[in-house]
Amino acid sequence: MTTVTVPGGSLFGPHNLPYGVYSVAGSAPRVATRLGDTVVDLAVLLGDEVFAAPTLNPFMAQGHDRWVAVRREIAERVTGDVPDEALHDLADVTLHLPIDVADYVDFYASEHHAANLGRLFRPDNPDPLMPNWKHLPVGYHGRASSIVVSGTDVVRPCGQRKGPDDPAPVFGPSVRLDIEAELGFVVGAGSAMGERIPVEDVERHVFGVVVFNDWSARDIQAWEYVPLGPNLGKSFASTISPWVVPLLALEAAKVATPVQDPQPLPYLSMERPWGLDVDLSVQWNGQEVSRPPYREMYWSPAQMLAHLTVNGAPSRTGDVFASGTISGPAKESRGAFIELTWGGAEPVTVNGEQRTFLEDGDEVVITASAPGPDGTRLGFGEARGRILPATCTD
Repeated sequence: MTTVTVPGGSLFGPHNLPYGVYSVAGSAPRVATRLGDTVVDLAVLLGDEVFAAPTLNPFMAQGHDRWVAVRREIAERVTGDVPDEALHDLADVTLHLPIDVADYVDFYASEHHAANLGRLFRPDNPDPLMPNWKHLPVGYHGRASSIVVSGTDVVRPCGQRKGPDDPAPVFGPSVRLDIEAELGFVVGAGSAMGERIPVEDVERHVFGVVVFNDWSARDIQAWEYVPLGPNLGKSFASTISPWVVPLLALEAAKVATPVQDPQPLPYLSMERPWGLDVDLSVQWNGQEVSRPPYREMYWSPAQMLAHLTVNGAPSRTGDVFASGTISGPAKESRGAFIELTWGGAEPVTVNGEQRTFLEDGDEVVITASAPGPDGTRLGFGEARGRILPATCTD
């Protein structure tokens, strides 16, 4: 038996206890939590075979009351003597995609991001926001099978692109490859077709939160997105962090959203719309280039899920809905390179080089942390990805 020690200042102390899936050499993936730099096998710690599964889905499907009870039990057990066979050094394990992603929707919930793109793409329009933007959380339906865990390389996508002065579209590798720093929300308990999830019930359905990078091929996206929105410019890869921070751990991080004006329609109305005080950091080849603040997001997670299901669309265990690019009011808080470099017109300096969009071999790492109880901070881990050369031949 061993008592787990937590390094001072760790973002993974006993107030966090995120969920992930790990393996060691010769073993199948299993569910664990993280305490400091130690990975704790939950099937061994709790004696429950639901955690011997290769994803979190069977546990998440047990519902909110079970999540509360298990979190309480984990917190009690990890502070005492823990069986040695449950413990692994973080450096000795492989972390896997923690959930079997059932479906995926990406929203567009940052007013700063939406306004910046409006100014970039519609400079003559006095209102940078589209007419519907403050009435509903705008989103698009993404590709669940292309969500990958941190550390997975991303192959530069190929597709059609057409510049404003090109006589015809061409096919080839994207030359305006970008990132979007976001948070992803994992649905643990779904809803049946024809049912709605009201805003006041969302916390019984959302299991946890991950860091999310919605890689974006801006040139492919620009040519394809009218009139139906993003498709191939987004569907090639999205990266999530391997640790799912339970929504139950984030009570101290809840903050009010910015003032919502006009008043949303009744199904989106909340007495106190809440966001999360999460600070993100974007590193480009090891240099921090942006610090997006999630607390600036206009639409709340509860409003996003309520809108997603208001038409009767079903939701399932393992669904992910993401926030869209997180951007603040300052240049250094913009969560996408298209904003940070103003469409490529204002390059940023990365390790002494002037850069606009991603080049082959570039690596982007997005991390995040939030306030926890008693002055602590909670970490989300990282969403890391490196760009590999395109493989298109046509």
